Amino acid sequence: MRILYGVQGTGNGHISRCRLIAKALQAEGVDVDYVLSGREAHAYFDMQEFGDYRAVPGLTFVTRNGAIDLLATVGRSQPLRLFRDIRQLSLQDYDFIISDFEPVTAWAAKRQNIPSLGISHQASFRYGIPQTGNNLFARLTMRHFAPVHHAVGLHWYHFGYPILPPVIETLQPDNDSGDILVYLPFEAPAAIFELLSRFKSARFICFHPQFTIPVEQNNLCFMPLGRDSFVKALRGCNGVICNAGFELASEALTLGKRLLLKPVQGQFEQASNAMTLELLGLAHVMQRLDPGQVRHWLNAEKAGQVHYPDVATAIAEWLAKGRSESVPDLAERLWRQVIFPEPVMERIHELGLGADLSNGQLMRA
Repeated sequence: MRILYGVQGTGNGHISRCRLIAKALQAEGVDVDYVLSGREAHAYFDMQEFGDYRAVPGLTFVTRNGAIDLLATVGRSQPLRLFRDIRQLSLQDYDFIISDFEPVTAWAAKRQNIPSLGISHQASFRYGIPQTGNNLFARLTMRHFAPVHHAVGLHWYHFGYPILPPVIETLQPDNDSGDILVYLPFEAPAAIFELLSRFKSARFICFHPQFTIPVEQNNLCFMPLGRDSFVKALRGCNGVICNAGFELASEALTLGKRLLLKPVQGQFEQASNAMTLELLGLAHVMQRLDPGQVRHWLNAEKAGQVHYPDVATAIAEWLAKGRSESVPDLAERLWRQVIFPEPVMERIHELGLGADLSNGQLMRA
């Protein structure tokens, strides 16, 4: 079996998730090639697991000052290059295509009538999970950005649907350094400094793509992006301030870290993510860079640690065995291994969110 795997490269979350699946697929002996799109080829880092991957421009959204800039997005798009890459991507040597919300491989599979499978957080929005800001543009984007024949969604909770738990690295918390990890790549460093420098009793470790060397500014240390240094800071931090993407929040939850989310404005997925974690009692949310919300969060208690199973290995084994197990059965098997903090379980039951797995009643799609 030979697979072509398309990875959305705009943010590091998609890459982190697919890096784990790539390792697991290699362990299963599955032959996989990778295509990444969404950023300049020279901007990728820590890509060893993807072997001799191919990078194409693809399509991505431009952000400015923590919000999506639609005009800049249109201006920087390369539709002719996108259409050319889709037409020229030959799939004749592959049994099927996997897309983590990556448009070139997904549209090439659709055009060449090759079976395609989506594995992504975005796929969970096909179901009736908590959502906000779901306008026509958001619906068209989710449906047509990277169309696939079948889709497997990933989310922090199943809400009664055949959705899988997050794909995350198994990390162990380190001794608490007292530092706050900050990852707000779509905000200007000056705005981050203005927000956090007033909290002089706290120290903030801020990873940002605009820095190539560490820079100390009062109680902030700006750091360049790097997986090893980021994970080290994450394991030992006292809390995390970040945008409302999926992967980093998932890692923070498994380490029992406090979360303060600032969703990217105009980004339907991030708005829905923030609402979901706030609903579950797993995170605090600020809609703008709000010092009052930061002060409140710094004094808040931790929500507790969420224990998720090794979903990457389960997916790789499922693929290697020809996907003979149904997605609902796979989802049910994995969710039975998840352990939520007791206050979160109480909130889930109070709100009536989804099916009771003790009765084996995940919805069938």
